[in-house]
Amino acid sequence: MAKDKFILITGSAGLIGSEAVKFFCRKGYQVVGIDNDMRSYFFGQEASTKWNRSRLKKEFASYHHITADIRDEKKIEKVFRQFDFDLVIHTAAQPSHDWAAKEPLTDFSINATGTLIFLENFRKYASDGVFIFTSTNKVYGDLPNSLPLVELKTRFELPKTHTYFKGIDESMSIDASKHSVFGASKVAADVMVQEYGRYFGLKTCVFRGGCLTGPAHSGAKLHGFLAYLVKCIVTGTPYTIYGYKGKQVRDNIHSFDLVSAFYQFYKKPRKGEVYNIGGSRHSNVSILEAIQKIEMIVKKKAVVKYVKENRSGDHIWYVSDVTKFQRHYPSWKYTYDGDAILKDLMEGGHFS
Repeated sequence: MAKDKFILITGSAGLIGSEAVKFFCRKGYQVVGIDNDMRSYFFGQEASTKWNRSRLKKEFASYHHITADIRDEKKIEKVFRQFDFDLVIHTAAQPSHDWAAKEPLTDFSINATGTLIFLENFRKYASDGVFIFTSTNKVYGDLPNSLPLVELKTRFELPKTHTYFKGIDESMSIDASKHSVFGASKVAADVMVQEYGRYFGLKTCVFRGGCLTGPAHSGAKLHGFLAYLVKCIVTGTPYTIYGYKGKQVRDNIHSFDLVSAFYQFYKKPRKGEVYNIGGSRHSNVSILEAIQKIEMIVKKKAVVKYVKENRSGDHIWYVSDVTKFQRHYPSWKYTYDGDAILKDLMEGGHFS
């Protein structure tokens, strides 16, 4: 048990944040969560995380919720002064590249400036602890689209002889590509988290996620691919495919497996580290393949609309190579494959 240690989790009612709350509360930690349901501002009431916040407060006596904007410097400093944090898990973000183009200043203030506010308070008040940041594969921009992809019946794929066939690793450049406004703001945060590790010598880590998913995801049209797709098919809501014939490939990692990776890093931290993390070759699927799988499970036909124009900067194929993380933390293993993820989404998903 670790009752004397406090953990701070931002975006605590969201997908990864809430999974982290459950994980660490069950291990006996006191968890302080910060979340102000900005998701409902981004994507409407259907994406609100209030239901999840209520569930966490009811289920865990060791969970302490704080409603605050991560850009509120005075309030965030007050939180850091009040508690002795051993670990900070920063998951709060504006997560959609479509939405970011509507309000670039809001997007950057949340993703970049908000992250810097937490890093600086971490440096001043919790420098002996560990700082974990959830970044994104969008920091690579559209560079993955320059790979020599081959079009197959249901997906795009790389030749088996290609260097990145196993997945894209951390050697891919983040320069000279179109990131989307969202991707650019996450690049700024990503690099700053690394800098606080390398420059100030703090134990910081960046996890560049593929598609993160799980039943706590409040899936919406502009964010939450797999959870939103399941929601659409289950409820009979039309689902729109944007470009690439629906053959674009995503690797999906269950939120539990991601948080368990956080835990491995927390137990044996490094300074200024970066890891690509996702479903890898263990769990990846194209939109067409995902639709077919879900239709078979729920025995219901999807209502699908196709728009020929793809989303700007969208990946045609992205599979994470998690070799580096597995090399550093060999005891970490996946507990969910693609089929298990879909089953969990349908059994525990939030469809209202």
